[in-house]
Amino acid sequence: MNQQRLSKDFTQGNIARQLFWLALPFMASNALQVLYSTIDMVIVGEFVGTPGLSAVSQSSQIVNFATMVCLGFSNAGQVMISQALGARKKKEMNDVIGTLFGFVLALSVLLSAIILVARVWILDVMNIPSESYDMAMDYLIICAAGLIFTAGYNMVSAVLRGMGDAKRPFLFIAIASAINLVLDLLFTGLLGWGVAGAAWATIIGQAASFLFSLYYLYRRKEQFGFDFKKESFLPKRKYVGMIASLGTPMAIQSGCINLSMLFVNSMINDIGLVESATFGVGVRIDDIVNKISQGIQYAAMPMISQNIGAGQQQRAKQVVYRAWIFSAALTVFFMALYIGFGKQLFMLF
Repeated sequence: MNQQRLSKDFTQGNIARQLFWLALPFMASNALQVLYSTIDMVIVGEFVGTPGLSAVSQSSQIVNFATMVCLGFSNAGQVMISQALGARKKKEMNDVIGTLFGFVLALSVLLSAIILVARVWILDVMNIPSESYDMAMDYLIICAAGLIFTAGYNMVSAVLRGMGDAKRPFLFIAIASAINLVLDLLFTGLLGWGVAGAAWATIIGQAASFLFSLYYLYRRKEQFGFDFKKESFLPKRKYVGMIASLGTPMAIQSGCINLSMLFVNSMINDIGLVESATFGVGVRIDDIVNKISQGIQYAAMPMISQNIGAGQQQRAKQVVYRAWIFSAALTVFFMALYIGFGKQLFMLF
């Protein structure tokens, strides 16, 4: 196996065709990632009922906020990796990957600690219905404690996306989804652990996916482009600054969107339990569509960054234009789906 099997060259060839075929597995990966958490809600709704549905939907919003912040910095690393790949700078790519590993994992531990310390205050601010409060607390504690695995998976996927690899992120999230489904049915349904069982199923699935992806990349480190030496994991000051400067706007953008949703949730939760559960289902359905559409962005980012790194500014612009066209087409499709099958989508829960 050569390095071309793990990285792709987007500085030449048909842009529309490359963008389309690269976006498809990214869209499938994102859909599976949302399905991963949606499975929790569907099974909890079946075995626990409306209070459990409200608990999962509300607590997952808090964990998603922290995940999106970590993802913002992971995406910054993805851009830098693609630029280094386009410029054929292998040593720089190794340093960026090592710095990204240390930066994102440290950030996830910090955010996890903040959520665990402030958990009571957070749930009180969100006006969690009393019928769901204890279950929401269980779900929040377990998922916040396992945030490092969620952030770790997203970080590895961002590195692979930066190299133009769309297949392996799909493989890793498929593993997590399969484990999550089996454990959800076991813990929540058969053993009767309720919402806590769904949380444990989520974290175990994410941990398995993250550890498997690390093992897979370690076994193929020559083709991967990262040597996995201990010193390589020490963050380099130069690249920490670059990741922080590029990733902060991305993290703020993603984090603010989720933060605003927390305030909206708080107002909805104040109305009642059924309204809380209904709103949570609606947000989850919308999240599925957003994540699928985000596959276009994930495909466009390495293509744009590689061409910028290679000094092909005009080709990078052409990637942007085609990404707009694909995104507009997806928007029209999902609008029609919402209008025509809105009730059926809600009935899935």
